Amino acid sequence: MKKVLAGLGIFSLLVLGACGQGESATENGNDDVKTVGALQFVEHESLDDSYKGFVRGLEEEGFVDGDTVNIDYHNAQGSQDNLKSISEKLVKSEPDLLLGVTTVAGQSLLTATTDIPIVVTCVTDLQEAKLVKSYDEPGGNVTGTTNMSPVAKQIKLLLSIVPNAKKVGIMYNSGEINSKIQADLAVEALEKAGVEPVIRTVTSTNDVQQVSQTVADEVDGIYLPTDNTFASAKTLVGDVMKEKKVPLVAGAINDAKEAGIATIGINYEELGAQTGRMAAKILRGEATPAEMPVEESENLEFFVNEEMCEALGIDPASIKNPEE
Repeated sequence: MKKVLAGLGIFSLLVLGACGQGESATENGNDDVKTVGALQFVEHESLDDSYKGFVRGLEEEGFVDGDTVNIDYHNAQGSQDNLKSISEKLVKSEPDLLLGVTTVAGQSLLTATTDIPIVVTCVTDLQEAKLVKSYDEPGGNVTGTTNMSPVAKQIKLLLSIVPNAKKVGIMYNSGEINSKIQADLAVEALEKAGVEPVIRTVTSTNDVQQVSQTVADEVDGIYLPTDNTFASAKTLVGDVMKEKKVPLVAGAINDAKEAGIATIGINYEELGAQTGRMAAKILRGEATPAEMPVEESENLEFFVNEEMCEALGIDPASIKNPEE
């Protein structure tokens, strides 16, 4: 009998101890830990930097991953099927907020839920992509930051590098709406300057090298908008530009570092941090996506690729920011 009572006593202590631990966790505010589901379409430097910046932006606002917020990050590795299944999985887990990195990631999340708040980044035109009703008043459960490149400024930069250009190539993936929007703006800027645009598109990274070589043989310079397919194969593009001695201005700084000679572009880590700060306001209950205006990049950077300049025989000091 004494053994039974002793066993019951030990069991009671364990139960009380467990209860005490539960109360302590509540007192420590663990019930207030927020959850964020993050979905990135494909892996490349600009998108990776955006997500890295997002985590930092949240941290700056007191939401530290693994402490005051838990982020469930997934990469679809460029697969539409993965986008759908991951979106459904994230929504089923009922997080406090969702992050979509790229247009298709945001669209996939929105298809899965119209209730959970969603912030997006690396989306060129949120309204064209039907993620928001307008930039000033999104009106639904989505808001975020646009990575719309300053296309007119970038074309102006390219033409300052090749002032006697007759033809300028534009390369992008025809299936990416972000790229198409920028390509159309580039065509408009070139035609306004009296330069003939030469447009060539790809459907996958398998086409990038051949298209790059073909375009380089036809033109005096090339414009490359922010494009996930070309970004994933930017080293190949850079090799072609060096071989053909053709100046390329890229929409993104990370692409210019490998494939281009210069750009006026967005710092993607800073854009991600900006998105993280927006997300923090939603997590604190200070705003909702419906009423939070879409934001543009807070700053642009002028970048010159000295290695590419050397390969093309161009003095980097001769390349100036035409906006200054």
